[in-house]
Amino acid sequence: MIDLDDTDRAILRALVEDASQSASALGRRFGLSQPATWRRIRRMEEAGVFRGRRVEIDHERLGFGVTVFLGVKLATKGRVSLEDFERAVSAIPEVQTVQHVLGVYDYRLRVIARDLSDFERVLRRRIMTLPGLGQVDANVLLSEELLPGPLG
Repeated sequence: MIDLDDTDRAILRALVEDASQSASALGRRFGLSQPATWRRIRRMEEAGVFRGRRVEIDHERLGFGVTVFLGVKLATKGRVSLEDFERAVSAIPEVQTVQHVLGVYDYRLRVIARDLSDFERVLRRRIMTLPGLGQVDANVLLSEELLPGPLG
């Protein structure tokens, strides 16, 4: 675990809001030089506080208006390996995340589709044919708010 001071946390919150900000812009905002800001960012990155910077895609603007979370329970864990299931589900382009979870389900999937009929096509033709698939439970996303979490 890395020790973060108030300035580190402020820089981290600013990067969560907009990861494209330069070290010089962040430095001006927080009263630091560009090199000092860059050293702080680099130290946090090297410590694994964050891993790289990502582009957040607006799937709706690309025509994918439906997001569905699937709870997947495998039929029999011994008959198909988890790796086989993970490999097969990861090959489906509409599946955005695959999470191996503990609880009622074995996996939680985030699936995007153009609309509900497109989701039905993905479900019937791709997901329901996965090796070892047992029970599937679907929850359609109505709205989502991304929060930075407890950054202090």
